[in-house]
Amino acid sequence: MNEKNEDNEVPEMQIPENEYSRTMDQEPGELVVGLDIGTTKICCVVGEIIDDCVVDIIGVGTAPSQGLKKGVVVNIESTVSSIQRAVSIAEDAAGVDLSSVYVYVGIAGNHIKGFNSPGILAINNREIKQADIDEVISAARTVKISENQRVIHVMPQEYMVDDHTGIQNPVGMTGVRLVTNVHIVTADIGAVHNVVTCCNKAGLEVAELVLESIASANAVLSADEMELGVALIDIGGGTTDLAVFCDGTIRHTYEVGLGGHNLTNDISVGLRTPLQDAERLKEDYGGAISSVIKPNFVVDVPTVGDREPRKVTQKVLVDILEARIVEILEMMNRELIASGQKNKINGGVVITGGTALLANLVELAEQIFDLPVRIGYPAGVTGRVEDLHSPRCTTGVGLVMFGRNKHSEGFRHEQSVVGRVKDWLKKMM
Repeated sequence: MNEKNEDNEVPEMQIPENEYSRTMDQEPGELVVGLDIGTTKICCVVGEIIDDCVVDIIGVGTAPSQGLKKGVVVNIESTVSSIQRAVSIAEDAAGVDLSSVYVYVGIAGNHIKGFNSPGILAINNREIKQADIDEVISAARTVKISENQRVIHVMPQEYMVDDHTGIQNPVGMTGVRLVTNVHIVTADIGAVHNVVTCCNKAGLEVAELVLESIASANAVLSADEMELGVALIDIGGGTTDLAVFCDGTIRHTYEVGLGGHNLTNDISVGLRTPLQDAERLKEDYGGAISSVIKPNFVVDVPTVGDREPRKVTQKVLVDILEARIVEILEMMNRELIASGQKNKINGGVVITGGTALLANLVELAEQIFDLPVRIGYPAGVTGRVEDLHSPRCTTGVGLVMFGRNKHSEGFRHEQSVVGRVKDWLKKMM
């Protein structure tokens, strides 16, 4: 009898030589690259824009992440080396050189702050133009933030023209007053600088830093879910990110410095086994609900030194994991309630990230949230999708789709993130 969770097993991502491989002399279309710099892995995804609606994935590269803790860079040299390994694999698979391609980079960590802010503009009974929208958004973002924080996202939620609410695009309308509500996301300037520095030292040019939960939403949420109301929970290696959408737009974001690595560490400490063995035990025998585990099934737990492996019941292992995952999900539930957003989540909860592969996680989450829950797998792209069919790859795919959307909007990189960070640092001196 073997209760190993075969259905949840995800092998190391391999890049096979197949019909998707490109040669360096092929002329690709416009490229868009997503780089997920995670606590446990680096994932580089290369997409080729076929048209404004379709992205063909032509290369994927992953490498173990060294140098980050809870989503924040703590060792630049190690992080640069990890990025270079992942990028090199992706370049070989895609047959392209990424040194001259702008890259969309994910950012996470409990230094991230999200809040809503209103903006008001008098328009005096004339037709609203795009310049008015830009001005009212600028007014909304004129809000005092901490000296060590800088804005990375300003996302309009809706507009109001006089007494008319819920307007998505007021251009061409006439009124006396234009009002908007925007969601602003800020990040620690030092954390931003370190991420950009690592990418720069790895030979990459950063187009934009993207909150990882915002990126992931592009890959796993449907338009109907965003309209009806949905909470996306992305459980990465070092952080868990929450993003709430309703009426087709972002409503709330939240970050906490707990993730899959904490589950692995709990096993390592609780069962006195090395971290790499704890990770394997989590993937092979882990689960989110211990009451469904047969109490007499025993697994071998490696020990340190020359000692023989110890026999531990699988139920003890899952007990350890359940305590931590309950803590994380209950934190998300409390945040939803405190934010006033929970009663708007009519489309339920979507969980993604590597920890989403934990057996029985959906059942546990439905008990905690009292809402329907599903696991989010990346979708919406073509090409080498067999390398990406895992919640572990959601952010990488989402970053590519975020870049595709920028392309569709006619976005141009007037100044790299490196230049903007330098400007921020000058202002602080």
